[in-house]
Amino acid sequence: MVLLLAVLVLLPMFWLIVTSLRTEAKALTLEHYRHLFVDPSFIDPLVTTLWTSAAVATLCVLAAAPMSWLVARTDLPGKRLLRTLILASFVTPPFLGAFAWVLLGGPNAGLINQWYYALLGVKPFEAQPLLNIFSAGGMVFVMALYTFPYVFTFVANSLDLIPSELEEASAILGAPAWRTAVDVTLPLVVPALLAGFLVAFLQSMTLFGTPAILALPAGIQTMTTKIWSLFQFPPQLGLAAAVSLPLLLITVVLLKTQSAIMGRRGYSVIGGKSTGKRSIRLGAWKIPALALFAGVLGCSIVLPYGVLLRTAFVKNWSGALNVANLTMEHWRFVFFEFSQTRLALENTFILGASAATAGTVLVTTVGYLSLRQLVWGHRYLAFLATAPVAIPGIVLAVGLFLSYTQPPLILYGTLSIIFLAYLTKEIPVGYQQIGAALKSVHPELEDASRIFGATRLRALADITAPLIRNGIIATWIFIFIGSIRELSATIILFTARTKTISVAMFDLRESNDWGPIAVLSLTMLLITFVMIMLIYRFTDRRLA
Repeated sequence: MVLLLAVLVLLPMFWLIVTSLRTEAKALTLEHYRHLFVDPSFIDPLVTTLWTSAAVATLCVLAAAPMSWLVARTDLPGKRLLRTLILASFVTPPFLGAFAWVLLGGPNAGLINQWYYALLGVKPFEAQPLLNIFSAGGMVFVMALYTFPYVFTFVANSLDLIPSELEEASAILGAPAWRTAVDVTLPLVVPALLAGFLVAFLQSMTLFGTPAILALPAGIQTMTTKIWSLFQFPPQLGLAAAVSLPLLLITVVLLKTQSAIMGRRGYSVIGGKSTGKRSIRLGAWKIPALALFAGVLGCSIVLPYGVLLRTAFVKNWSGALNVANLTMEHWRFVFFEFSQTRLALENTFILGASAATAGTVLVTTVGYLSLRQLVWGHRYLAFLATAPVAIPGIVLAVGLFLSYTQPPLILYGTLSIIFLAYLTKEIPVGYQQIGAALKSVHPELEDASRIFGATRLRALADITAPLIRNGIIATWIFIFIGSIRELSATIILFTARTKTISVAMFDLRESNDWGPIAVLSLTMLLITFVMIMLIYRFTDRRLA
């Protein structure tokens, strides 16, 4: 089992390092790294990636911190609905949000700019657009819309764990609510804020879809789009490997820092049973509080979903919404004429189902062996099962490409190499879910069964498996969702016969077929939300 995980996780990283140090003639060289740190065409994407990721993380903290406090500590109405909408932002693939914001914020034909031009009484090109989404600022804005739920989850969960006695004591001593929030609550959630900032930075740094859709048309490169460009003909594999390693190193450092910050966090109640949490009355502040949620969720959910729905049913997406402009042509084209649709759907479901099934079996086995400490090296199992979280999807894809485009095992051009990418990338998610389920089942239950003569396998089948069944089903669904929406690894590994829905949409973007893109986007969102409903059906664990 350790060997299997090592092949999945370590082999691609081995070939990544080896290739970065070799020329095409297999000679040892540091030339690729010299290019990386001297050539402006490599330095500029790195600088852009770092400052835009920092900007995204800062925006996420500024928006999510007050939203978390309002949901966890106040009498804000509709808190359950608001959590659900934030969950919708969380599960929406960022590249779908980028597609939607092209339709909304394109400098000439975008609907928001059309309304702006109409308000001024001018035509496009006669005035500066209100919003130009094809810019570094537009990219930061869209990435923040689909990254803030990470910070929200960290801070809201942290507030849920902290009793409100200290805040109540501050209120009793006469401090206003804002002073209590700044002087008492904020210091308690600083670790969660810092951890959320780092995760938001990491997520935005490793995204491919949003920068490719919004930044590349403006001539702006990030690290992920630069790696992708190095795979265009003629491919420069040594440079691609060298560019990938700094991204991997930064990711590892950020995750170690995040783990150290969260590892030091601890809260305890002294003096007996907690009296629970009392909601702070907002009074007249409910209106600006709800306005904050309306602004953030309107930009991340309402407007993008609305424009995708509108585009899917109109002939001309930039035209007026009237009966003459309505059509079902895009749906007919996608599902009956577009030759790639059937193949992309088949590939997506085959890859999603196979990765989910194999991943669930693998993480269940690894989780049971490592958490019950049944084999030598159980710590190595746990490490290897969580290690892929530190590998950005596009970096993993480069490593897999280098590993399986040469003997003895050539997988490039088949679904198998994409399957390996999905399986490896989703192992940490599945391991976390299974680990939580197994920790809820005390080993003494299995020990009691064995005292009465049952084998360990029989105890596992008759006692443990039924108790963790919901966790296993949730794990399968989580891995399936993660697989069908994956783009950053697939964009490096696909061929004409192994395209998925996400790649098909990315290809349609080049020909500006926004109607079919909207149809495929809605299809992917429908599948995702059906799966989320199944998760709620089979587990009581809260996801937001």
